[in-house]
Amino acid sequence: MKTIITLALILFTIGLSAQTGSIVGKLTDKDFNNEPLPFANVIIKGTSTGTTSDIDGLYALENVPVGSYTIVFSFVGYETVELAATVEANKVTTINVPMGASAAALDEVVIKTTARRNSEVALLIEQKKAATITQNIGAEELSRKGVDNAASAVAQISGISQQQGSSEVYVRGLGDRYQNTTFNGLFLPSNNVNRKNIDLDLFPSEIIESVGVSKAYTSKYFGDFSAGNVNIVSKEYTGPGYLAVSVNSGFNSAAIGEDFLRSEGTSYFGFYNRYDNNPFAIVLSHGVDPDETGTAIPFNGSIEGGYSFNIDDNQRLSFFGTAIFGNSYEYREGPAVDFTNDVKLRFPEVEEYRYGTNTSALGSIIYNHKDGHKLKFSSLFSNTSKDEASFFGVGGNGFNRDGFSGNGDGGFYQSNVQFDQDIIFVNQLNGTHTINEDWLVDWGVGFNKVFSDQPDRKRISLEDYQFTLDDDPTTNPIFYDNIVFDNQRYFQSIEDDELNSYLNVNYKVSENINFTVGYNGRTKERRFNNWRYGYEILDKNANPVLDPLSLNDFFSPTNLGSLWNLQVATNPQGLDAIIGLTNVPQLYENTYQGNLDIHAGLFEASITAGDFLFVPGVRIENWSQFIEYDVINPVPTDPGFRDVTDNLFFPSLNIKYALNEDMNLRLAGSLTASYPEFKEAANFVYEEVTQRIGGNPDVLGKADGTGAAYSEIFNADLKYEWFPGRNELIALSLFSKTIKDPINLVVATDATGTQRYFRTGDQADVFGVELELRKNLVLDADENPLFTVGGNFAYTNTNQDLKTVSTTDGFSYGTSFGDRTESELQGASEFIANADINYTPTFGNYKPKVTAVVSYFSDRIAALGSGGLGDIIEKSVPTVNLVWRNSFGDHFEANLSVKNILNPDVTRVRENTGAQSSPFLTEFGLINDAGDVTLREYKRGINVGLTLKYKL
Repeated sequence: MKTIITLALILFTIGLSAQTGSIVGKLTDKDFNNEPLPFANVIIKGTSTGTTSDIDGLYALENVPVGSYTIVFSFVGYETVELAATVEANKVTTINVPMGASAAALDEVVIKTTARRNSEVALLIEQKKAATITQNIGAEELSRKGVDNAASAVAQISGISQQQGSSEVYVRGLGDRYQNTTFNGLFLPSNNVNRKNIDLDLFPSEIIESVGVSKAYTSKYFGDFSAGNVNIVSKEYTGPGYLAVSVNSGFNSAAIGEDFLRSEGTSYFGFYNRYDNNPFAIVLSHGVDPDETGTAIPFNGSIEGGYSFNIDDNQRLSFFGTAIFGNSYEYREGPAVDFTNDVKLRFPEVEEYRYGTNTSALGSIIYNHKDGHKLKFSSLFSNTSKDEASFFGVGGNGFNRDGFSGNGDGGFYQSNVQFDQDIIFVNQLNGTHTINEDWLVDWGVGFNKVFSDQPDRKRISLEDYQFTLDDDPTTNPIFYDNIVFDNQRYFQSIEDDELNSYLNVNYKVSENINFTVGYNGRTKERRFNNWRYGYEILDKNANPVLDPLSLNDFFSPTNLGSLWNLQVATNPQGLDAIIGLTNVPQLYENTYQGNLDIHAGLFEASITAGDFLFVPGVRIENWSQFIEYDVINPVPTDPGFRDVTDNLFFPSLNIKYALNEDMNLRLAGSLTASYPEFKEAANFVYEEVTQRIGGNPDVLGKADGTGAAYSEIFNADLKYEWFPGRNELIALSLFSKTIKDPINLVVATDATGTQRYFRTGDQADVFGVELELRKNLVLDADENPLFTVGGNFAYTNTNQDLKTVSTTDGFSYGTSFGDRTESELQGASEFIANADINYTPTFGNYKPKVTAVVSYFSDRIAALGSGGLGDIIEKSVPTVNLVWRNSFGDHFEANLSVKNILNPDVTRVRENTGAQSSPFLTEFGLINDAGDVTLREYKRGINVGLTLKYKL
């Protein structure tokens, strides 16, 4: 069927051109070493028929009726050229035009040439010409769709979805561990202990030139390549000076009107100033109560500017800088349940106050020499914070399986107030050098520094909370203290250092053949520590809680030893263990250090044979990974470390066949790998209120050095592309992957219900299809798109075999799946869809742009269930956003956005629990007839924002 469709399209194109011909050629800059001149205008004089040159200076006027014409070649700042041309039936007329710039407008030439590289047209041209399967979204499209950051940007690309309420994205149904993130081609570190990739919402749209996703592997990428590579290209500027300022405010429909609560000791701008103090001193010096912060009105502001100048006739220096601050408010309410093999915790009513900030700054310096040399230095600073004040069981109906003092179900209640801060420094130097037109050297080196901290999380537990809600002053809650850490202070610190680099040398043998040899290096170290202090309540019945939000007086250090003591789980700092674990500072509770070292050599060729382009490649990679950990409750037989080294071979082949000027057929195949992440291998368990997630050193092999240490992946892709017109695309893709020894997050069947990573089977198979469409429905009098639609759809089928993992076979942890022998992959959505509708009229100086964007992903597994229990499922979520951008002349914009219009429920459930008769669930409607338990459910609210921007 696919072959028939392709042949029909070719015959249709030939039929259209029966009495027509074509005018093609290349535009070059005769004053700048005859470099290609992209984005110049080519118009048939006296008509509206025209086009623009592509990134290589190439242009094509297709299906031109037979006759004689005058062709006008123009570009801002260049002399307009008019040439006569005769078009003959079924023939191609070639006109190559060297164009010269007028000296008076040389700066303007640079502006127009560079600025268009972020346009949708330019990126489609790059996709059309690219040797491999790539998809991009540029600053122009980001602006039109009202996209705020890189996470939302990649979610507009086919086969990609974004997890609601977070920046986590899924590429082709595969989660975080199967993708990589780069910035200007260099690796970025993770800012989250539970993630492999950096949070993409750290990159606001103001600093993005384009975001690209490469789904087919080539040898230039590191071998740890599965679903794809996301590359963020930072903005660069080469025109005359400008300055732009924007401000934004609005409201969240759920948060507006709420008196917000935040962590004590944190700033409005998302900074915390107590890192130099010992956690023990902080616990004794600062209380547990959250701060009231008033009305939830968000603010976002940015300032950006650029300037460039000619050093002389051959050299140009350019500067760009931007600084952004933004914050957000969310109020969530709904149920939360911890279901292990039974109901452990039940909170029918939960209230959460969430405050987030993002402070970012980007600076770049670019040096260009017309002989083909370019240097770019980029420096990025980002501070992102999340402040959460959460209250579980506020309706007085909370339940804890571990028992109470004897008052019915006890009205169990927990407050959890925490602040997370991520500070990232990225410094990069990139260079490209053209030598004698045959040699191209491309290189980059970058150093990244990450500080990811959770300082002073306060968790307080009460029973008999229902007494807070009555009018009887003689009845009050009391502290719940089944274990000493039911009331606690928690501190966590992560520090990452990463140095990575690349060097590629390309030699052009002929017009049809070139070779690339290169090197990649990556060295990364992570250091993790946490501290935890538990409050031992000495007489809870004698000290009832009069106000759950006013506990600072009780936890004053003057009451240390009389009303409460501080307990730690490990030996105290600087003291012998015989001193005890009470009221002393702690060195740490858990710690680990991880090291990753990769050195790789690569060879790649690009061979053009007629309409075929072949890109074979091979990569040889030396991979070394080491992790050492010291944790509470260790496995007695575990040595406390894993250390693996291997030499891996990664072949790849990409083939492009040009069916005609507007159609490509692409085929790609490769062998890659997936390496374990530190958080997957570190034997550390992080405890949230209703779930626990821990690592497993066995994913790097068993303690005796046997067992799988990485996953081997076989990849295959087939893609058909059709570019029917300017800014238009129709594409259909088929892909498959075979993953050996896959890793999944699995829920334990024990009383803790800890979710832990396991190699759950021998093989997983992935098969999928993607469809992408961009179409101009209505054009204006100047042939510019007036009404356009776009969309992409992906279907992904995943299947993996499941096996029992047993400690008797030498594994540190075991799990089994009962009678179940297969499953979908964790994180896989069967269906993903994105669509947008755009209307862009012009009324004099008023140029509005209205865009509606719709996104959807189907149910996906958050964690596999073990034993006879079902999986934890993240339920499907539809999203609808509306953006109305208003340009008044060249300097002023006023933009309105309404996001998450449908305001759907965000829900997680535990399937097939068999607990349909549980009174602790049925009373509050937290379980359905199939035994699916609602673990968490809330709405995020509708976000309305107004942005004003002025450009000097």
